[in-house]
Amino acid sequence: MRVDLELCYAPVDLLARKLRTDQLSPVDLVRNALARIEEINPLLNAFCFVYPDEALEQARVAEHELRTGIDRGPLHGIPIAIKDFTPTSGKLTTRGSCSHRDWVPDGDPVIVERLREAGTILVGKTTTPEFAYSGFTRSPLWGDTRNPWDPSKTCGGSSGGSAVAVATGCVALAEGTDMGGSVRIPASFCGIVGLKPSLGRIPMDIIASVFDRISHFGPLARSVNDAALFLRATEGPSEADYQSQRYYQPLPDIFPRGVKGLRLALSPDLGYFAVDEDVLHALDTVVETFRQAGAIVDPVDLDWTAKQVTHTWTDYWGAFLAAGFGHTLKDFREQMDPDVIELIEAGLKISGQRLMQIEQAWTRQWQSMATILERYDALVCPTMALPPVDLHARDGDFTRVDSEGKLHAMDMTHPFNNIGRCPALSVPCGWTGSGLPIGLQIVGRRFQDADVLAIGAAWEALRPWADMRPPLTQSLV
Repeated sequence: MRVDLELCYAPVDLLARKLRTDQLSPVDLVRNALARIEEINPLLNAFCFVYPDEALEQARVAEHELRTGIDRGPLHGIPIAIKDFTPTSGKLTTRGSCSHRDWVPDGDPVIVERLREAGTILVGKTTTPEFAYSGFTRSPLWGDTRNPWDPSKTCGGSSGGSAVAVATGCVALAEGTDMGGSVRIPASFCGIVGLKPSLGRIPMDIIASVFDRISHFGPLARSVNDAALFLRATEGPSEADYQSQRYYQPLPDIFPRGVKGLRLALSPDLGYFAVDEDVLHALDTVVETFRQAGAIVDPVDLDWTAKQVTHTWTDYWGAFLAAGFGHTLKDFREQMDPDVIELIEAGLKISGQRLMQIEQAWTRQWQSMATILERYDALVCPTMALPPVDLHARDGDFTRVDSEGKLHAMDMTHPFNNIGRCPALSVPCGWTGSGLPIGLQIVGRRFQDADVLAIGAAWEALRPWADMRPPLTQSLV
């Protein structure tokens, strides 16, 4: 089957209109998605599982429902992908690890239930590093997932497979998880939209603790509006998650397209990152464009340090992995990613006192941020300190602090998991001279997801990116 690329890259609202006016069948839409996956996957490794027969059967059901007046909402009949970290009932869920290669969950988490109820069609599950631990999508089970803009570069992680699936037009929407940037990192590196909603906006019920403070589900999409459609379908309280939000600011039906009068705080380096010149140049363009459109953009001093923010997150992350997956070392050590083993073993040594000290450091971090958000509508900064890096690099290659106290690292996302009640959105904001994507990060007030999406939509209207497609797309035509 020849792939229809215009269909691959169509926005969800356009697909929804065509599905409801008999211009398009869910069956044809799914067939096109499956054909695109067949083209892309051998080259980039975005999917670890694909379900053609089941997806086509679901498409036939969706077609019948829509033709007989049963309408489950704007996602009815839309193909989607789920990250292989997230359990799906009756389907292998490996979490990128040999320790889970035979795990077949017997139930769906709330997010998957809601996506099913919304009428979405699951076409496959996407690759993730072992236990979603890394900013690179690489695992002992599935190998490396490559960047569609340059296959010699990483797509980012840990929701890298989902990001590649969206960036290459396999699906319009994919689910990801974000504990330290795992939605925003690959969104930035793949030139798409990634949202970390505020903590509890989408119930998080797939890890051992419902009291965890860094873990979020979020959408990967090609437009802000598509990301908002995903959020509307999955948000809302559930007793499955103790911290799920019962009250929140509803998303508008249409986002305002202007920024006039908005007050935006600007921090190009969050006070302690060494940031690539191409990234800084792209951010300068954002600032100038916003100012010309009537926004007030002021530089601010967060007074953050690598020790206060990054080092505490790393210790917490090690403890998180040790608590959740430390038991796998006994039987699967020889088959595990050595970097995972190192993180888990470090986490096993973290004391209760250290965890309390981390909370105190994050309190000071929040106090600085709170002072700024009292005066500004949002904070803008880069998503990543670097453009996409080499496929074979490691997280440990990006942890150096220089003599001036600047951290030479990859992501600028994890600081906003420490203060997870603040929503954070990554949107494309430029490309390097060699054609690699750069992301802008928009961080909002606690629980004000609508505001960050509105600012992202305004930027999208000012500098549309929908026509920017990976060069790989053209080579396959």
